[in-house]
Amino acid sequence: MEPFSVVLYQNDPRTAQTLAVSLSRHFDSVYLAGTYQDVLPAVARHRAEAVVLDLETSGPGEVERLHHEYPDLCIVGTHRLADDKLWTEAMTLGASDICEPRNDDVVRSVLHHLTEHVAA
Repeated sequence: MEPFSVVLYQNDPRTAQTLAVSLSRHFDSVYLAGTYQDVLPAVARHRAEAVVLDLETSGPGEVERLHHEYPDLCIVGTHRLADDKLWTEAMTLGASDICEPRNDDVVRSVLHHLTEHVAA
């Protein structure tokens, strides 16, 4: 598989660090964004193929903005209490998936959607 880079934004620094370590086992570069406002510039600067975005802080509007700017970007939203309404809204706005901020779930989702995109 070709090299991929991921931008990661999680409001909780410990969660961000744990996810960054897990993602770095599968991707060449993982960049931490300090705030959700830093995500869009980080995607451009690092030419990221994927974003893992904390929806508890940023919200679905950030998904829409990212998808508008980068339609092919894999956007995996995380939320501890995601329900069907949030999932549907985020998916409608351009998210690739929504999951809890657990290492295995996030890595699996990003890998799945990037692999699917490369195969298409």
